[in-house]
Amino acid sequence: MGEETLWNPSNGASRLFQRQVAVFEAELGLPSGIGPMVNDECQIDPGAFETFVNTLLAEHRRTSHAIMLALSEGFTATVLVLAERAGIAIDWAQLGTTPDGPPQDVQVSALTGMSTPAEGGAWATGLHERARELSRRMPR
Repeated sequence: MGEETLWNPSNGASRLFQRQVAVFEAELGLPSGIGPMVNDECQIDPGAFETFVNTLLAEHRRTSHAIMLALSEGFTATVLVLAERAGIAIDWAQLGTTPDGPPQDVQVSALTGMSTPAEGGAWATGLHERARELSRRMPR
């Protein structure tokens, strides 16, 4: 972001991450603020990225579908590391409350009925811990 390096991934990790960015931009219907790769760098628009991060976290919080969570958790944790390195404040207290709006992408079972999103504190703690672990392994 600007002159600050937030992450220096390998080429393969960079390609995969850029492709996942495109997927989540399409799913959320908004730009991420993460620019294209040029000369082994991409710039991040802080305002667009902040909006993207907050929307991504809110959507992740609202789902209880096990497969949706499994597919999105690594990407969400990676984005969270970048957001924290970029100085974007995350309102963990708000995210830990009951999600605004109706649940999305719920999983329904004939045996157990409809699943509900994880308890807020446990959800926030788990995601934050995953991001902390990744942060230690993500070179700048």
